[in-house]
Amino acid sequence: MTIERFWTASVEELKQGFIYEKASGHYTCLLCQERFEEGVIYPIDGTLYEAKKAIVFHVNRAHGSMFEHLLAMGKKYTGLSEHQKELLRYFKQGLSDKEIVAELNGGSTSTIRNHRFKFKEKEKQAKVFLAIMGLLKDEKNVGDDEFIDIHSGATMVDERYAITVMERDKVLETYFQNGRLKTFPSKEKRKIIVLQYILNRFEPDKIYTEKEVNQILSSIYEDFATIRRYLIEYGFMDRNKDGSQYWIKN
Repeated sequence: MTIERFWTASVEELKQGFIYEKASGHYTCLLCQERFEEGVIYPIDGTLYEAKKAIVFHVNRAHGSMFEHLLAMGKKYTGLSEHQKELLRYFKQGLSDKEIVAELNGGSTSTIRNHRFKFKEKEKQAKVFLAIMGLLKDEKNVGDDEFIDIHSGATMVDERYAITVMERDKVLETYFQNGRLKTFPSKEKRKIIVLQYILNRFEPDKIYTEKEVNQILSSIYEDFATIRRYLIEYGFMDRNKDGSQYWIKN
């Protein structure tokens, strides 16, 4: 799924916006799942591109700056305030401390220098933390106490999302039989587990009509309207204003 590829990507892959899957020989966009097969030549706007150059062109044209895309992610993912994001945009533009003060219509150059210093310290801490977590993963296999991934569209991340592999498997065994949902749970954590499992019935890069969504959901649970509503409410799926189109929320 989209979220799995995104969160398991390396820092360099997140910066470039795509990954290379050696087993299949595909370059895959982390934002929309568009794929380009190695060895195939792609004609784009009258120019022929090899797969790697084609995916770079695609990311730039379809999604713009990865810097802006990552910066636009919520605070729960970036840990950044709106003011910090604004400063980072100015730093990206190469503005001097004095120029940034002028853009902000206030403050001082010493304050901007202090922000630069804090960002550098934050970068160092992030590197050390990534190394620690990398070593932790190297030394243990994914077990029953490992947490499952949180979907990127989650509206509010709290203790409801602290779900282990064991909890997920137990809930799915309890609530599903022969691929159908026996009853929709009332507890929030169980709802999330069930909804995330149901989401696997949908393709990440496909647009669905409401009728198609209803057909898929009715094959799982008779009260498909309730499931559809919660998929939207919990940020698993999104739809346009008139409800004629649905898609997995990246």
